[in-house]
Amino acid sequence: MSRRSHTSMAGRSPRLVLLLILVAALSTATSVLDLPALHFVFKPLVMLVAIVAVAARAYSTGDGGRFDSYLLAALAASLAGDVFLMLPGNYFIPGLASFLVAHLFYIALFRQGVPWFPSRRALAGTLGIGTAMYAWVWGGLADPVLKVAVAAYVSVIALMVAQAIGRAATVRDAAAKAVGLGACVFMLSDALIAVNRFVQPLPLVSLWVLASYYTAQILIVHNARPVGPVVPAAPATLA
Repeated sequence: MSRRSHTSMAGRSPRLVLLLILVAALSTATSVLDLPALHFVFKPLVMLVAIVAVAARAYSTGDGGRFDSYLLAALAASLAGDVFLMLPGNYFIPGLASFLVAHLFYIALFRQGVPWFPSRRALAGTLGIGTAMYAWVWGGLADPVLKVAVAAYVSVIALMVAQAIGRAATVRDAAAKAVGLGACVFMLSDALIAVNRFVQPLPLVSLWVLASYYTAQILIVHNARPVGPVVPAAPATLA
C-alpha cells in the first residue's frame, strides 16, 4: 500500500475516528463512575471500533498487506487484554500476556520500512526506564511467576517504545512522531497500572490509566501508515 493512499483514507474516515474517541470517553466515564454493566459494554467496544476502522481503511484502499495485518493483530490482542483485565476474578496474567503479544505485533508494525531500533539512545533510554520501573515495583511482586511475567512485559514494551521512537526519528514526519508519542503514552499508562497494583493505590487511577491508554491507541491507529524503505544518505565525497 502506498503512503499516499493510506493518508487519503485517514482523511475520509473522520466519523470512525470520532466514534472511537466517543466510545473511549464512555468507557473511561463508566469506569470512573463505577457503572460496571455499562463499562463491560463500552470497554471492549473501543478496540472493536478501532479494528473496524483499520479494516475499513484496508478494504477502501484495496490492500490487506502486512502493515495493516500487524496493526489489526495488535488491536485484537489488546481487545483480549482489555476483556481479561475487566473480568471479575484474577485474570491479570492472561491480560498481561495478551498485551505482551500486542506489543510484539506493534514492534513488527513499527519495523516496517525502517531498521531495527534505529535510535540507540531511545533504546537505552526506554530499557533504562523499564529497569527503574521494575525495580520500583519489585517489592510488590510476591509471586515468582509474576516476577517473570512482569519482567518479560516490561522488556517488550520498552522495546516497542524504542522502535516507535526510532521510527519517528528516521521517518521524521508528523504521523510517525504522533505514533512515537502514542507508544510513550502507552508505557506511561502501564506504569500507572503497575504502581497502583504493586506499590500504592493512586487517586482516580481509572481515569488516568484509561485516558492515557486510549490516547495511546488512538494516536497509533489514526497515524500509523506504511513508509517506503529508508535509504541512508551517501557519504560526502571531496571534489
